[in-house]
Amino acid sequence: MYREMSLEDAEKVLPLYIDYYNTCEEGVWTWETAGRRIRQVLGMDGGYGLLLEDEGGTAGFIMGYFKQYDDLTSFVLEEIVIERTRQGRGLGSALLKETESRVRGLDAAGVELNSVNDDMHAHFYGKAGYGDAKNFVQKVKWFNA
Repeated sequence: MYREMSLEDAEKVLPLYIDYYNTCEEGVWTWETAGRRIRQVLGMDGGYGLLLEDEGGTAGFIMGYFKQYDDLTSFVLEEIVIERTRQGRGLGSALLKETESRVRGLDAAGVELNSVNDDMHAHFYGKAGYGDAKNFVQKVKWFNA
């Protein structure tokens, strides 16, 4: 049901990625941009992902990378996507739990992630025990075109 992702799996998960983000998150992902994103994360030093597969094919995936600090390593979760028609059945929660178990077994001290600040994401991550970091604030500087 679960297996580690490789760069060769990028093509397999592109339809799920594009469908979810363009339909549910109002994204404008293309085959090219989504493929680049997936290859960037999986191809970096420490890149790691899991596929969730069943008799119906690929049901979802999760990916991120191991981030080294001076005294520990964390896993930075970049993406979790469940096929849109299969959401609401606990598959995302199960995939997240499996990922936590596996990265902990690979010596990660914890999982870090950035999330959209809305009720749906707060509920999903909250029920898995994730809380808001009190000692970090995400900063960004966008350049005008």
